[in-house]
Amino acid sequence: MKLKHILFLVLFAYVPLFAIEIEVKDSSGKPLDLVMVTVKAEKPQVPPRDDHGYPPEGLEFTITPEVTMFTNPNGRINLPFPYAPSVIVRLRKIGYKDQNLRTFSSSSFQSFRMEKVVDINLLVSQYPSNSWVAALDFGEDKDLRKTYLEQCGFCHQQGSFFMRRAFTAGDWEEIINRMMGYGARPHGKAKKKLPTLLSNAYIDLLKHPERVQPGRTWGKELHGAVIREWPMGDSFSQMHDLLYHKKTGLVYVGDNIQDRLWEINPNTGKTVVYKVPKQPDDELGGLLPGRLRSFQKHETYVGLHSLAESPVDGHIFITPSLQKRITEFDPITKKFTDHMFDDGLYPHTVRIDDQDRVWFTLALSNQIGMFDRKSNKFKNYTLPARTKKESFSLWISGFIVKLMNWGFPMHLLPVDERVSGMPLPYGIDIAPNGNVWFTRLHADTIGVINPKDDSFQLIETPFQGPRRLRIDKDNHIWISAFPEGSIAKYTPEDGKFKLYPLPTAIDGVETPYSLNVDRPRNIVWVNGTSSDNLMAMDIKTEEWKVYPMSRKVTFTRDVEFGPDGKAYTCNGAFPSWQIEDGQPTLMEIKQSK
Repeated sequence: MKLKHILFLVLFAYVPLFAIEIEVKDSSGKPLDLVMVTVKAEKPQVPPRDDHGYPPEGLEFTITPEVTMFTNPNGRINLPFPYAPSVIVRLRKIGYKDQNLRTFSSSSFQSFRMEKVVDINLLVSQYPSNSWVAALDFGEDKDLRKTYLEQCGFCHQQGSFFMRRAFTAGDWEEIINRMMGYGARPHGKAKKKLPTLLSNAYIDLLKHPERVQPGRTWGKELHGAVIREWPMGDSFSQMHDLLYHKKTGLVYVGDNIQDRLWEINPNTGKTVVYKVPKQPDDELGGLLPGRLRSFQKHETYVGLHSLAESPVDGHIFITPSLQKRITEFDPITKKFTDHMFDDGLYPHTVRIDDQDRVWFTLALSNQIGMFDRKSNKFKNYTLPARTKKESFSLWISGFIVKLMNWGFPMHLLPVDERVSGMPLPYGIDIAPNGNVWFTRLHADTIGVINPKDDSFQLIETPFQGPRRLRIDKDNHIWISAFPEGSIAKYTPEDGKFKLYPLPTAIDGVETPYSLNVDRPRNIVWVNGTSSDNLMAMDIKTEEWKVYPMSRKVTFTRDVEFGPDGKAYTCNGAFPSWQIEDGQPTLMEIKQSK
């Protein structure tokens, strides 16, 4: 006993102050490598919630982060946690039972054991959502599966705990009709076949769980990686896009459903929430008040969507997708300014070029918008329709919006296989050479505008569903192929595409919502939207690293970087109550050296 006490004191002396050292073994005493260890404060600092359940506007408060690391081959991890004296610990490793343990000193040594999972149903419940979708029997109709991934995975994971239920065909038909009211556009054939197919396929999988294959095995790149998370918002939030603000080092996150802009200092956890102001005539739901009518709790007057920073003065430009305006936010004075326009519908993704021109996609009017800050004027680039039928559909789009707002059942409107009438300009980015590139998700095209002469070109993609894009330092275009389980590189010099299958894809099932290029380090980061992962590929070596997030149903929509290469993303699952604990977070990933 005395010897144990001495050994403990010797060991404790080597544990840095405010670091908890954890040892994990299996039931036989063998060290367990690559156990996900998540540490949280026992009593985290909690913001006040007296503004409709959210922090009062402008009040500064502190969020206590959670920290996740992975054990080394000796089953140990030394996890710094200087945020609270007492912590709770969660252990997770696929194939072993999760452990939620409390309460420990944040400056202590703890040893735990994990038991293997022997129940096949419990085992497959640990697998990511794309494991389940990959196991669904779509027969030979792979295109139908793509439609399912593209349209039903638009805002939330398919195959998650909430989806893999024994729903009847009637249940699925009701779900699909409701989702079409939110904006999903599965074509007529898919709408007819999917209810019965999904009902039969999920019920069959629940009877035969052995058909569900595991996701990608966690790799040694996780040794030394550190993931910090700041809980924010609640189960009714939708933390859509984010921005790492270069001038201040603050991170801004937009809550699309609650019209709130979160400002978080990742160094201190100091946080302030701002409400994006509405105009006097704005309706609840914005220009599409009928769309969210059945959603339980929202304050969506503008629909805060995407953010970009001016390279000149650091002002932040926001696309309020449910209004005809873009909104400017001064991060010094904290003042919002609206810039109104008349032509165009649904301002979506926004980027700013070196000339301080604000470029954005107009998703529902098939246009690219540009706001010149020097002249204070807007200019629109109207893109070609694919067919005369599409031209007509775009011409009457205002009337279709009115139908939606009057409560017309949108699932009764016909939809063809590539959603004619809604080519959907989506992602946009500025190349180092000044060209403006964009995607059209339903039209399977990318395009480029040369601002010097206003010429533009459309290029068909050899894959379905180009969603968002970014451009590397060599002016090469990186595109997320949303329903294809891949990303693509387009080289303008030779006009060629190269597809890169994602390492987390299972039988081609992964839905990369977005990606971003860390130009200084030449790394492309990808949102593994249906696998709970963030992926990073070295562009030169084409080698991948994969970082699993701590919560199941992590649906991320963008990636940003700090100057030190830390990656930031946020969980924008809609609705957020589908996240494992219903809690959206801002995530920071620090790779190991």
